[in-house]
Amino acid sequence: MKTNKLIHISFSFVLSIFLSACSLIDSRYEQPTAPVPINWPKGEAYKEQINPTINKALVWENMILDEKLKKVIKIALKQNRSIKESIANIESARATYKVQHAGEFPSIDAGVSGTKARSLNSSNTNKDTSSISENYKATVGLSSYELDFFGKAKNLSKIDFEKYLSIQEAQKVTKITTIAEVTNAWLTLAADKSLLDFAKETVNSSKKSLKIIQQRVNLGVDSKVTLYDAQTVYYQAMADIEKYKTQIAQDLNALNLLVGENVKEELLPSKLDENKEYLATIPVGLSSKVLLNRPDILQAEHDLKAANANISVARAAYFPSISITTSAGIASSALNNLFTGGAASIWSFVPSISLPIFDWGAKGASLDYAKSQRDLYIAKYELAIQTAFKEVADALARYGTIENQLNAQKNLVDASKNSFFLSQRRYKSGIDTYLNALSSQRNLYKVEQNLISLRLTKINNRVTLYRVLANDDK
Repeated sequence: MKTNKLIHISFSFVLSIFLSACSLIDSRYEQPTAPVPINWPKGEAYKEQINPTINKALVWENMILDEKLKKVIKIALKQNRSIKESIANIESARATYKVQHAGEFPSIDAGVSGTKARSLNSSNTNKDTSSISENYKATVGLSSYELDFFGKAKNLSKIDFEKYLSIQEAQKVTKITTIAEVTNAWLTLAADKSLLDFAKETVNSSKKSLKIIQQRVNLGVDSKVTLYDAQTVYYQAMADIEKYKTQIAQDLNALNLLVGENVKEELLPSKLDENKEYLATIPVGLSSKVLLNRPDILQAEHDLKAANANISVARAAYFPSISITTSAGIASSALNNLFTGGAASIWSFVPSISLPIFDWGAKGASLDYAKSQRDLYIAKYELAIQTAFKEVADALARYGTIENQLNAQKNLVDASKNSFFLSQRRYKSGIDTYLNALSSQRNLYKVEQNLISLRLTKINNRVTLYRVLANDDK
């Protein structure tokens, strides 16, 4: 009786040590506190923010209003090589996780083997004899399987699972980035086509002015200095035409690369229409906590979780490794008796234990390395949040000012047009020299170009807000 009680006490003591060891091995994950303010910046550059529902508006099909652009994006999502590469990475990571996860369970093998041999029988006589021996067996059992008492296999599987989730989030980043880049490339092509059209219009209007001035020079009313001054605007516009032709060709090359194939002519923009809304308004105003759902930040967090699990793997190396190999089956000296009831039963049970004693500090170095890697990924995770906050804040600052700047630029264009129109009338009436008209024309040419660029900036700002706030665009 006393012996049973002693065995029970000993077993309880060993079990308590085992459970405490498991708790020491496991490295519990704690999400780091976001190192950014909970609210977005405020000031003169930022609009007063409301609190809309953000997820629905950030689905790209709802964001893109132009049907041509929407079709181009759909093609890109199928043909873009970066997206195809990210999908292949996901499949590879999924397969790696499945292989590692399968290692948590014993592998059961079955087999049939046999030997047949002729051997020499020695005797005291001068004549040797030989005999033939046979041995056949059929077994089923476990190949060497490590018992996961200390969570090593479980944490190795967790590491691969977190890496798989990280690559999944990376694929979302690739998709969102591709949508934004295709949109920007398509709109840049539209803006450059508008700039080309405007340069051609300026060349045509300059030609008419040059004809009038040439006639006045021939009549002796104006000097050739006036003619040469007028030619500067004409040749500047001619040079810009060639520049914009080049940019349009390069824009199309960039768009084709992003889409993954040559975009059909009917899906390309003709110009950047000032009276058309290409993208829906992006609602803003939510707490900065929305950043924690950004796929690049989730990717960084999964990498951190994998590094955290690696600490548990390093700690488990300090504890014994216990594995077993088993088999059970039947054996017979004759093959025809193996499955007919004439065979004898056989079995084997081979446990083994490996206990680390001294390794010159290798395990300690491995644990220190795992901890430093965990700290590294904490820093990366926090930096990802801070970078995301900065990207959103920058986009919001542009969002808060672009409309006023665009309206001011429109008024500047109107004023420049009026100045040029009146300067031309005064010149033709002989009241003023051509110098004022030329100055007004040059200024009008420049501010018109800036207006087209600002229209593109406004639309690109909406694209940027989509890119920095989107979390899971399915």
